Amino acid sequence: MKDKLITEVMQSLLYYFDNAQLCHLKQVLERVVCHYDVIASNKVIDNDDSHELISKFISSKRVEGCSEKTLKYYQTTIDALVVSLDKDVRSILTEDLRTYLTDYQEKNQSSRVTIDNIRRILSSFFSWLEDEDYIIKSPVRRIHKVKTAKNVKETFTDEDLEKMRDGCEDLRDLAMIDLLASTGMRVGELVLLNRKDIDFNERECVVFGKGNKERIVYFDAKAKLHLQRYFASRTDENPALFVTLRAPHERINIGGIEQRFREIGKRLSISKVHPHKFRRTLATMAIDKGMPIEQLQKLLGHQKIDTTLHYAMVKQSNVKAAHRKYLG
Repeated sequence: MKDKLITEVMQSLLYYFDNAQLCHLKQVLERVVCHYDVIASNKVIDNDDSHELISKFISSKRVEGCSEKTLKYYQTTIDALVVSLDKDVRSILTEDLRTYLTDYQEKNQSSRVTIDNIRRILSSFFSWLEDEDYIIKSPVRRIHKVKTAKNVKETFTDEDLEKMRDGCEDLRDLAMIDLLASTGMRVGELVLLNRKDIDFNERECVVFGKGNKERIVYFDAKAKLHLQRYFASRTDENPALFVTLRAPHERINIGGIEQRFREIGKRLSISKVHPHKFRRTLATMAIDKGMPIEQLQKLLGHQKIDTTLHYAMVKQSNVKAAHRKYLG
């Protein structure tokens, strides 16, 4: 109770004192209140502005260019914390957050990756509160990044890709597979493309990545031929690059592509066929063939090169060959 009193006094003076003055004030308050018993009043004063602060934070992230999907994830994550703790966000302490994350993991049997994602979002929120002078210090500062196991994620083999090409029962699916395999674009970027976006002469197209950032991606000759055949087979007037197979032939969505690929994988006995696996396969192949990591970063549209390195899993066979060449 004494700690809460000191925190509330310091927060009320946040706009008038600098950091050095606040530190001195805290020391004085701690010396004074230690001689007294502090009892909470039964009078309830509702001055909790947590929801207003969360809304302002989400607005700031929207201005920064975060997608609506990301903003929704931020909102639900922070709302869940506030509901669980039932505290004003200004009063949340480091120990509250540690307890919350521990309880959340046990209750939901969440992976370390999920817990670290929550920690990262909360860190962003409380750091923003600190930067905007709503709180003195972010309670997430002393909660470090959660260590996660680095699993080598699977990629498609050349045989897998050929099996999918040979096993496609529709020109649309064949064109989607070749376009994803040769460009490494995200499935969210694929569904936004229109027919007019495809430049067959240069074998390239402009996609809108995360944060509405434009970049050029390139496709190979196979993708060009299969796209042209797919276009020639279509009778609809929809401008979308890929549409549903049945009338009224609407723009296909992410869920539709994921479902279609799961069906293809099951039918051809290929493990874990999903759109993102094509992106990881291209990254790995590019690294194995010697593409500079900076160029791959630009091709994939990553803001940080560390993200690119997560995608690029060097094949063990190449490590063995390199060892024999340089050290063997």
